[in-house]
Amino acid sequence: MQDRVTIGLVQWHAAPGEPDTNLTTALALVAEAARQGAELVVLPELWASGYDAPRLAAIVAGAAEPVPGPRSDALAAAARSHGIWLFAGSVPELADGATYNTTVVYDPAGEIVARHRKAHLYRPTAEDAVFAAGSEATVLDTVPFGRVGMATCFDGDHAAYARALRDRGARLVVMPAAYEAGAEHWWDRLHPAHALANGQWWITVNQPGGEGDAAMFGRSRVIAPDGTVVCEAPRHDADGPAVVTCTVDLAAGIADADQHNAALWTDTRPELYVL
Repeated sequence: MQDRVTIGLVQWHAAPGEPDTNLTTALALVAEAARQGAELVVLPELWASGYDAPRLAAIVAGAAEPVPGPRSDALAAAARSHGIWLFAGSVPELADGATYNTTVVYDPAGEIVARHRKAHLYRPTAEDAVFAAGSEATVLDTVPFGRVGMATCFDGDHAAYARALRDRGARLVVMPAAYEAGAEHWWDRLHPAHALANGQWWITVNQPGGEGDAAMFGRSRVIAPDGTVVCEAPRHDADGPAVVTCTVDLAAGIADADQHNAALWTDTRPELYVL
């Protein structure tokens, strides 16, 4: 595993129902993150369609594409041009007659090396009526970052999902999100707890902006394996999109967790948890 890595957190309020505009914005912000030295860049959830719960079905239908497809080709070209690992948020993916909420990962050569289809669909905003659910806790083997776990928003709110990623060897978790302000206390408590309980780095990237109960709050962040937030983007987008970069020592954080906190994931009795 690479010791030090510069991570780029890219957050903005994607325009609902304007996929071409959103792609242009995404590519510009990826370029800015790369200019700031980011080696690993993460985008938020459903940036291609935007996230507006009352219109979710319509705006998702208007932005859905196969992967590979024109949008993924543009993202692949960006990863290749900038020589970065691009965890390209999540987008509406058309596949096998269904639509999935899918995060696609591109390596520095622009190759698609993984995709994660959101498995836990958030029923309060009727995601289950719009998307088909993914069927696995996705992990990706990389040379620079080791084994990476993938989650999309509500996936990462479940302790059992975080533990499943840890059981599969993931010491870094990447989580794009479109997290509304009404659940901001979840954001503050759940993911640092998962990081501590599983000895994992967590990168959580959230959309900001919107109106009313569906407004999202940004605050994209990097969380160390001891649960400490070591880097955080602004809370909202009053001043426009935010690109925040920070450099962390992945190996040192994991080594410290293994030394001080390993009992949390080694001294367990899984036979007690089976009904």
